[in-house]
Amino acid sequence: MIYVRTDSLLIRDMKTEDAQTITEEEIAQGWHQSIDKYLTRLEHQKQGLCISLVAEYKGCAAGYINVYKKSIEGPFGNRDIPEIVDFGVLEKYRCKGIGTALMDQAELIAGQYADRVCLGVGLHSGYGSAQRMYAKRGYIPDGSGVWYGNSVCPPYEQCSNNDDLVLYMSKVLRQQNGENGEKRDTQKRIPSGD
Repeated sequence: MIYVRTDSLLIRDMKTEDAQTITEEEIAQGWHQSIDKYLTRLEHQKQGLCISLVAEYKGCAAGYINVYKKSIEGPFGNRDIPEIVDFGVLEKYRCKGIGTALMDQAELIAGQYADRVCLGVGLHSGYGSAQRMYAKRGYIPDGSGVWYGNSVCPPYEQCSNNDDLVLYMSKVLRQQNGENGEKRDTQKRIPSGD
């Protein structure tokens, strides 16, 4: 399915060949990656658990994002709240609006399942641009503190500032009730795909 098409940007469902391309690009920019995470996302997409998107910039895979229909871990686990997982834009394609376009689509997709969406963001500096983007987009921490692995990191506990140290956040996508008690929708609809 195609979600966005402009002169320079295409956002579409992830394909198997994207896994290898993105993995090679991330390794080339110094990230320690494995194709396995993308193959897992593709398998989950096949099973109907998530929707995995790729952004192409001028014909080249430039970024990716995944929307799980229900969060299964963290403070939002098993609460029927969609979760945005594994969001990234390759460094050479940053500052071109690709990340914003991917997040817009992810939120539109999540809005088809619930009134809000959640995500977890790493706390080290490698996640700095994502942390800033989420704050600007209205995501708020859930209040449970930081998580390490799959559990809350107790106060004053020592932990490693790696990818397992996460802050969970959520964003309201639609207001519960409008002025006359009707549900108000603040999201646009997903366009029909090709």
